[in-house]
Amino acid sequence: APKILEIGSRNVSGNPMRGAFPHRGEYVGFDIHAGDGVDVVGDAHKLSKYFPPDHFDLVFSISVFEHLLFPWKATLEINRVMKPGAHMHLQSHPSWPAHELPWDFWRFPHNGFHALFNRYTGFEIVALAEGLPSKPYSLVDDGPTRGVCLQTLNQGVALIAKKVGD
Repeated sequence: APKILEIGSRNVSGNPMRGAFPHRGEYVGFDIHAGDGVDVVGDAHKLSKYFPPDHFDLVFSISVFEHLLFPWKATLEINRVMKPGAHMHLQSHPSWPAHELPWDFWRFPHNGFHALFNRYTGFEIVALAEGLPSKPYSLVDDGPTRGVCLQTLNQGVALIAKKVGD
């Protein structure tokens, strides 16, 4: 049975993920704050201080990476606690209003995940997609923003990556 780590497991949305894995072995809910759904309280930038190397078969995180001060550091720490060949599932926002302040730092467009999950960080991207389309509307009238409403923005991006190296 797979060992699963959920980063950002505190139930803030009313949609806990633990039940989505009925055939799991070990399931660890990890979050910076204690709360419902949290088994281990800690900093995602220091995962290897909480878990042994090469331990998890699956690591996933939903709507957390935009809140990490150093997402590239967290990516390297995730790699350390994943077994070789294990998978990472990540969802975040390319465009979304500021939330959970003051710890909301980043937005990740499609190509942003290529910068975090690549051969240099020990990953291979298996699947990457954007979704939740929306339209931007400028609240000012100036040349560069006049046609912005004709563009489409995506409010979500999802990644599956495989650990291929350290």
